[in-house]
Amino acid sequence: MMVLYHCVSARSFRPLWMLEELGLPCELRMLPFPPRALARHYLEENPLGTVPLLVDGATRMTESAAICQYLAARHGAGAFDVPSDDPAYGAYLNWLHMSDATLTFPQTLVLRYTHFEPPDRLQPQVAADYARWFLARLRAVDAALQNAEYLCAGRFTAADVAVGYALLLAQHLGLSAQFPPAISAYWQRLQARPAYQRALQVQHQAALDQGVPTTPSPDIRP
Repeated sequence: MMVLYHCVSARSFRPLWMLEELGLPCELRMLPFPPRALARHYLEENPLGTVPLLVDGATRMTESAAICQYLAARHGAGAFDVPSDDPAYGAYLNWLHMSDATLTFPQTLVLRYTHFEPPDRLQPQVAADYARWFLARLRAVDAALQNAEYLCAGRFTAADVAVGYALLLAQHLGLSAQFPPAISAYWQRLQARPAYQRALQVQHQAALDQGVPTTPSPDIRP
């Protein structure tokens, strides 16, 4: 059975959601956030101390969007993947990479310089600049959704899971009120998916069972 190391509503939520979409069993090992400080034993599994870490036999992966692509390709029988000979393949890969490098990364700086740094290192201007940067980059998502329900291939794919997490993080940061209408409607569609709802429930119950705080990682205040 695959093993997923996870913190509540951290980037590891992407593969958890993907696993639920696929109906795949997984041993979910919950960690307090941030694990590199609060679960030092985890560094033996992942020297970076970050989540996710997916272990699938000899395969070990730490990049959340890449794990979504891997799971869809290896275990989805084409339901959530886009094959390389499909005209939408390039767009699919682009959304997967954009989800973290362009949409999640600036939000981590907002989180860090608004809440996670010591008081003397908080940088409100940096946080505000990167919040605007994120919202500006959402224009690409907005454009893709003007005449479509999902980002590519005319259907829900792993790319929607990957980008969907960036929207979840934005909601935790109070940025979702600034979503344009097409993105707001898209985000509502994603949240209504049964697998998304199950992923929320699964992480909450696993945290309770394993004695880990249930507060979502973006909401933790040092």
